[in-house]
Amino acid sequence: MVLTGVVGYFVTRALAAQEQPPAGTGQVVRENSRVLSQAPDEKAVLVEFLDYECEACGAAYPFVEELRAKYSENVTFVHRYFPLPGHLNSMNAAVAVEAAAGQGAYEPMYKRMFETQAQWGESADNRSDLFRTYAEDLGLDMAAYDAAVADPATKERVEADVADGTALGVTGTPTFFLDGKIVMVQNLDEFEAAVAATTAN
Repeated sequence: MVLTGVVGYFVTRALAAQEQPPAGTGQVVRENSRVLSQAPDEKAVLVEFLDYECEACGAAYPFVEELRAKYSENVTFVHRYFPLPGHLNSMNAAVAVEAAAGQGAYEPMYKRMFETQAQWGESADNRSDLFRTYAEDLGLDMAAYDAAVADPATKERVEADVADGTALGVTGTPTFFLDGKIVMVQNLDEFEAAVAATTAN
């Protein structure tokens, strides 16, 4: 079911990308972009614009982690925030993850969001308190976490990613860029083949 959903997503996104190509005025990666893992022998960079409340992102999450496990030697994986306005808690989640990232806990917090998405996604209530418990579970300095969540600069950091994505033609999530070009594939095999090809150079 999950793989079928992801495949269906990529087919839809590929067609959408062909109809509306990237505008090219934004930056795919910036110096402050969240690097999920840095390849020691980098041959390619895979960037994902994501929304933690997006079901397609949640479905793609294990596939992306499989790619990372397989190609982390040569492929650097980067995340950009792109909370969608139709999701009540997507911005709250992004702010929580960015606050955790300030304490070096980006990866465990991002994983926690996707692993628990079914519990809070599509909720009509603000789930910031739940996200705070995730930070507590990770042993973060809660005073620093609370300060980061309350700091307008944290939300502005998320919004800067959204601005780049919008300028690049991103209209939905997840949207992937491989070496600066949007990934347009029809299925997961094609996706992995595209990634593998970059490591063969």
